[in-house]
Amino acid sequence: MSAHTYLAYDYPLLSAFWTMLWLFLWIMWLVLLFRVIVDIFRDDSMGGWAKAGWLALCIVVPFLGVLVYVIARGKGMGQREIAQARDQQKAFESYIRQTAKGGPAQTSSVDELARLSEMKSRGDISDEEFRKAKALVLSDYPPAERTGSGSVPTAHGR
Repeated sequence: MSAHTYLAYDYPLLSAFWTMLWLFLWIMWLVLLFRVIVDIFRDDSMGGWAKAGWLALCIVVPFLGVLVYVIARGKGMGQREIAQARDQQKAFESYIRQTAKGGPAQTSSVDELARLSEMKSRGDISDEEFRKAKALVLSDYPPAERTGSGSVPTAHGR
């Protein structure tokens, strides 16, 4: 019973180091295996049978399959990873630009008032129509409610 209580004496520091090293290498191996499997499915240049063959090789003989895949297709694997990162960055920047603008279809009240003033100066709308449209633009209704035709809602109708 005393042999079980002195486990620290039977397991020296160097053995703990080697255990941690092997554990780290095993985790790195799993990461590489899953990256190879993801790359097999991501590659659009390979056909279905080629993907099935590489996947079978990586599952049946994992160490050899992953080693051969990295040697044979490692450069393309890196290029696909970079292309995916660039596509994600472009999509993110596009989203940020669209969000910062407030959406592609929204215009500010100032732009709408300038357009209304121009229409009034050309004579396209009367003074009464201009006054109603200006009140509608300056009201706190969202743009979707402004576009409808009809009378201008009053303060009592809100």
